[in-house]
Amino acid sequence: MSIKKQAKTICIISAIFVFFFWYYYYITGRNTDYKKPFIIYPKIKKTKFPTACGIRVENNPMLKVDNLKTYLLGSYIEHRLEVKTLKTIAIVLRSEKAEYQCFLCCNGTNISVPATYSIHSDHFGFNYGTADITCQVPETCTTPMHVAITSPSPLGKASQNVKVIQPVRNQQTRDNFTYDFTVCISVMYDYTNVLELVQTMEMFKILGIQRVAIYKTNCDPNVQKVLDYYVMQKFVEVIPWTISSHLKVSRGWKNWESPGELHYFGQIPALNDCVYRYMYQSRYVALQDLDEIILPVPKGLENWTELLHELERKYGRNVGFEFENNFFPLIIKETNPAYSPDLWKKVMGVNILQYVKKLRIDPTTFNNFKVIVNPRSVYSASVHGLLQSKGGTIRVDSNIAHMYHFRNMTINVPENFLLQDTRLRDYAGRLIPAISNVLTEVLDVQTI
Repeated sequence: MSIKKQAKTICIISAIFVFFFWYYYYITGRNTDYKKPFIIYPKIKKTKFPTACGIRVENNPMLKVDNLKTYLLGSYIEHRLEVKTLKTIAIVLRSEKAEYQCFLCCNGTNISVPATYSIHSDHFGFNYGTADITCQVPETCTTPMHVAITSPSPLGKASQNVKVIQPVRNQQTRDNFTYDFTVCISVMYDYTNVLELVQTMEMFKILGIQRVAIYKTNCDPNVQKVLDYYVMQKFVEVIPWTISSHLKVSRGWKNWESPGELHYFGQIPALNDCVYRYMYQSRYVALQDLDEIILPVPKGLENWTELLHELERKYGRNVGFEFENNFFPLIIKETNPAYSPDLWKKVMGVNILQYVKKLRIDPTTFNNFKVIVNPRSVYSASVHGLLQSKGGTIRVDSNIAHMYHFRNMTINVPENFLLQDTRLRDYAGRLIPAISNVLTEVLDVQTI
């Protein structure tokens, strides 16, 4: 073959190669940005889930127990019993006669032991309720790092039912705590009240609270921005709360008025999980909602540190503290420009500084309350108070502190049923600029 023919053949082959190279990477979509030169993209590695004993680890609730109508929240070492015990907070169908076993992952090997359970008495008549599933930790399992709750299986075949395993928390007791005060919020569901959320968080900070745990199902996008901001500050922990994707949750506490399978969005199991989650992280834990603030009354007590010193002096350290509930109806608003900056009017939500009229307390009827407790004294909790604890609870004198509860009420309240209470406004000098700074920084409120 002549040199000219050889050169022509090489040119044709090269042209064919270039064409297929161009077609493969540009036309078929390997490189869809035609204006950029060809780039060899690195292979994307598939996300690998952490495993224990060869089983995928899941850190968040809600885990379903194989063929049972049981949902697991968190698992914790119970150090306060004579025998080392593992307790798992769960939601169970009360009518189901379930049997359980604990599948323990101990130093890379697994052990199965029988488990027992008890259902909490506060379920308000709903089909599902909170339960404690417990098992004794065998001496051969010195460090049970992970556990799965399963229905009983033939010996040696327990792992067949185990698809997901969860970490065991509270491995060690502690006397030095990361936080002095933690607030447990249960639960955030369809939440849109951006302004009140910021007001509450900043008021918590002023009172000396260092951590807020929020069990969240869903919320408004701007609420999520606020949550992300406080999470980045390590002030808030958001625990995903997905029970509504498994059960029909009630929107109220009376099953004949608000039908569902589980009381009020699963509030009670969330509170119990929070108590155990922060048992060895926080000196005190408060169980309350986002529209509630526990305030000291005398001007000499300005924060929770000063308040708890006074309560311990007056009542002792081995009790939980109940705080009288005071309703501030949202239908009775006092408009005062000094407590309502124009900036805030651009944000969705309630301005709690505009509400200074509260309902008189009727001493002849039951008055709800919320508690601040030493979590290491608590075995089980409910919405209002404790079901089982070491020292019980005591009602705090309302002249020392009580709870401010900003609530929608559809009834008209006669003036003689109302009292003026402006204590919250004593904090306005610090609270207002703090709130405005957050709204400007997080939501760019100037352009909303």
